[in-house]
Amino acid sequence: MGSSASDTPPSATVGGRASIVDFIILARPKQWAKGAFVFIGPIYGRAIHDLPSVLAVLGAFLAFGFASSACYVHNDLRDRDLDRAHPRKCRRPIASGRIGTRPAYVFFFILLLLACTMLVLVPAGAENHWQRELLAGSVVLYITNVLAYSTWLKHKVVADVISLSMGFVLRVLGGCAAVGIEPSTWLLNVTFFVSMFLAFGKRLGERRSMGDAAAATRGVQTKYTDDLLRMAVVVTAVATLLTYAQYVQSQAALYTKGFNLLWLTMLPATYALLRAMVKVEAGEYDDPTEMAIRDRPFQIAAAAFGVLTVLLILWFRVEVVAH
Repeated sequence: MGSSASDTPPSATVGGRASIVDFIILARPKQWAKGAFVFIGPIYGRAIHDLPSVLAVLGAFLAFGFASSACYVHNDLRDRDLDRAHPRKCRRPIASGRIGTRPAYVFFFILLLLACTMLVLVPAGAENHWQRELLAGSVVLYITNVLAYSTWLKHKVVADVISLSMGFVLRVLGGCAAVGIEPSTWLLNVTFFVSMFLAFGKRLGERRSMGDAAAATRGVQTKYTDDLLRMAVVVTAVATLLTYAQYVQSQAALYTKGFNLLWLTMLPATYALLRAMVKVEAGEYDDPTEMAIRDRPFQIAAAAFGVLTVLLILWFRVEVVAH
């Protein structure tokens, strides 16, 4: 009996039917939201004050964005066989066969080139010639870390989460380098702990939503247990809040008007973290970062935190300049 087109396995499908939309999906533009970490250092350091500084931070954001897209393409190429066994990932452009291997590799190198090109937005004058080099180094380390994760570290318990967290830390370092400021210890600690919270939360969410099938798509899940992941989520959430609370307390001299107004940002920060814990534990999301796109209460809390922080920074900066 002759075989029909529908009998052809995904692995045998040849690229050629890919559309621009498929390549956009492959680049994961929604994941560029993680690039917001690039802005944290310049915002808290009050280093965004003119067009060159705006362009520098934008250049850092775009460089990490294109670099992350390139890494996602590489990851999808490596995991295409595993993805075909996943109920959701099997629809990805490479796993489904809509984009062939060769076009995917070409796209990978184009994205890397675009990431390098974005560095020209960072000043390279006599006083800050090192900014572009430090940002470039952060991007290179980011790519190296992600590729190491894709090929090796993702199979190592705890090391997988630390590697993912370093991706966010490197974004923060890159943003600081773009405007020529040194990142504070509290900033690096908060970034590190909240990133670990997101990564452990994702693993717990996968176990909640997929059950035993979670280990089939992420091998390291066989080395974690539900109780261990619950404890890790709680510990990293508490560490994040305590570290940020320490920063709020250290800034009392600057932000006090009757009381330390920066403390107000603790409210939406605490709510957002605890809501993420509740939703992941309930299995409603298999990735806490997905909440930033779909969960309205979480979005409101995140927006409130961001708006409050920016308004307070701007308000007290104006007062400092006025005095």
